[in-house]
Amino acid sequence: MAHLEEVEGLVLFSRQHRERDRLVKIFTDRYGKLMFFVRGTKRSNGKLTTAIQPFTSGTYIADVRPEGLNFLRDAKDLSTPTSMYTDIFKNAYTTYLLGLADAAMEDRVPNNRLLQELILGIKEMDEGTDPEIILNIFEVQLLTQFGVAPELRGCKVCGRTDGVFDYSSKYAGLLCPEHFHLDPRRFHASPKAIHFLRLFSVVSMERIGKIAVKEDTKRELRKVIDQLYDELVGIRLKSKKFIDNMYKWENVLKKPEQPSE
Repeated sequence: MAHLEEVEGLVLFSRQHRERDRLVKIFTDRYGKLMFFVRGTKRSNGKLTTAIQPFTSGTYIADVRPEGLNFLRDAKDLSTPTSMYTDIFKNAYTTYLLGLADAAMEDRVPNNRLLQELILGIKEMDEGTDPEIILNIFEVQLLTQFGVAPELRGCKVCGRTDGVFDYSSKYAGLLCPEHFHLDPRRFHASPKAIHFLRLFSVVSMERIGKIAVKEDTKRELRKVIDQLYDELVGIRLKSKKFIDNMYKWENVLKKPEQPSE
């Protein structure tokens, strides 16, 4: 007989399996990432239809097995970020965020702190906090989850923690102006971009407040984070390519109209 138990979880993704069933990956508090089999979701009134929507979090009643597929039976206390399904930009940022978290984590390895941060981050996006900033925070903090830990506390050479810095791939961390000469090929990023990079490496979702970043700084920060991922992580998800294309759309939409002759 199945042994049912309750786990807190966040739906990372859901995909069709055969005609009427689905496979759902849920990041749970007690077991980490697990794949669940859900039967009969083709019916519009299926009991679990809402519960297995991507980005949804709540309490799941499941048959969790030591290996292989697990079976989802019921759910309660659900939180569904409704704006994610109507706002293409929020949907894209959240899809990429959860895809990145999925790629960074091993299956069946609990990380309740990250789970709670993801749930809170999605809630912040849903309520109007800048989704790009929330994504950037997670991107920086997930570097450690990927097994790489660039030194962002201070200068890698002398340990200085205040003032202006730049990032050095050669030293896998920050350099202060006194040591810029050690790496002529450092990022040459602006002090503001590096400031937010450092801030994002330590800030908690509970304390993000109303972080405001100017558009030009956001663009440079985006470039710096992309460079870090290209050099240290080396993955390129399809959802990231979609976001890159979104930036192009935004640039076209924001392009000033030419004066009429």
